Amino acid sequence: MLQVRKARERGHAHHGWLDTWHTFSFASYQDPQHVRFRALRVMNEDIVAPGQGFGTHPHNDMEIVTYVLSGVLEHKDSMGNGEVLRPGEFQRMTAGTGITHSEFNPSATEPTHLYQIWLFPERKGLTPGYEQKSFSAVGRHNELRLVASREGVQDSLKIHTDAAIYLAQLNENGSVDFTITPGRYVWLQVLSGSVSVNGMVLSQSDGVAVSGEELLTITGTQDSEVMLFDLA
Repeated sequence: MLQVRKARERGHAHHGWLDTWHTFSFASYQDPQHVRFRALRVMNEDIVAPGQGFGTHPHNDMEIVTYVLSGVLEHKDSMGNGEVLRPGEFQRMTAGTGITHSEFNPSATEPTHLYQIWLFPERKGLTPGYEQKSFSAVGRHNELRLVASREGVQDSLKIHTDAAIYLAQLNENGSVDFTITPGRYVWLQVLSGSVSVNGMVLSQSDGVAVSGEELLTITGTQDSEVMLFDLA
């Protein structure tokens, strides 16, 4: 079964410095029909204005992953990390027993377009941690590239939950298949372009929850980028 979450149906807020869309209930947007999907708790698509950002704020007991589509994002946290995240780089932060961090768009002219995603960890009270890696576009061209996994295999980031995250860039008519292990679930998010998923067309920023399927065939109906979550 494929249950589509259309981009225009998500929660939306515009704060001047931040234009944000919420797939699941978040902050002032509360929708009992869209609270979570398996371990996936937050799927926020954010556009941060030049010279603006999120001030220092706390998190705990959550796996937080960030992916920048365009622009840059400057990250600082209470663990001493100070990094800049660029397109093609994937960041994982384990909030665990508690961290504080800030995120800022250092550009004076260009907005930053990003996804921030939260997943429930396998257990509470984990030691806080941080990882960031760049994944070449070559390795994601018309194929699913593992970027985060429970065991950190295939040079992916390690996330402390029973999930795996893949990225793929598809040409128009480029196609990838994903075999779903029995008893597992998939969330697919279209980051850009449009794709056909088992014959169903999804546009930019649409998502789909997949359950009870054995195989997903994802085909670009135009040049596209997708993020796929394999979930327990």
